[in-house]
Amino acid sequence: MRSNDDGYGWAGLPYISYRTPRSLEPDGRVDGAVWRAAPPTQRFVDIGGGGPALYDTVAKVLWDDEFLYIGFEAQEPLVSATMTERDSLLFFENDLEVFIDGIDAYYELELNALGTVYEVLFVWRDAHRPGSRWDDPRFDVHSPRAHSFGGDHERSSASFWAGNHPRGTRWAFLDYDLEGLDVVVHVDGRINDPSHIDRGWSAEGRIPWSSLADLARPRPAPSAGRPVVDLPGPLRAHRHANAGSDGGPRVGREPARRRRHPRARLLDPRHLRRAHPRGIAPRAGGAL
Repeated sequence: MRSNDDGYGWAGLPYISYRTPRSLEPDGRVDGAVWRAAPPTQRFVDIGGGGPALYDTVAKVLWDDEFLYIGFEAQEPLVSATMTERDSLLFFENDLEVFIDGIDAYYELELNALGTVYEVLFVWRDAHRPGSRWDDPRFDVHSPRAHSFGGDHERSSASFWAGNHPRGTRWAFLDYDLEGLDVVVHVDGRINDPSHIDRGWSAEGRIPWSSLADLARPRPAPSAGRPVVDLPGPLRAHRHANAGSDGGPRVGREPARRRRHPRARLLDPRHLRRAHPRGIAPRAGGAL
């Protein structure tokens, strides 16, 4: 693994996302013919050191003219989840996560095995200026649901308040929701039953392209014979797998606090490219 140029976090690898020949209705299973034909990402890795994660997790991404589709398959012998309130801090228990970068902002989606959803939009402070695109009542930093966020990667007293990200701090808008988002989860086993060995769980997310306008890149100058398409920035997927003292998932106990070794992350979609499967002419591609 290679770190990013700014030294903060790991650099990702390319992933090719194909256009689906038909619209998909999420059921959480990620096992239909279209999903089976889609290439999986590499197995998720340990975010702490880049080695193989304890349990197998992969993601798949598809798209059509209306939606971006994201599928997860997560191995987990004891599927557990307790949080049911929307926008709960799901990363304190096992969850799956999606991040979509909009250059001056990024969107985060989390979900647990109960289907509970957490959404938040982060806007970098240096971009949230008077007269900017973020100078909008929807992104009022004085709202009770807007918070300053530093991101303390090192968990040290020196970076406790401001964090240590090279770009500085950001605003977190907790009331931000993508219009038309559809997320469905399927558990292959018995959730919250430690007497039963499960296979794991899977999830499907369907995101309307129209809901990603806040994250769209500036339109580039068109080239000859090539239409212009607005696309959001890089997409990443993560998995939090909080562990108990035996190394397995924590069941029926308080979630583990910041144990770095079992927390897994996806390497692949640093620069996700949209493409078409064989037999279908490609639409203008770009980086997601």
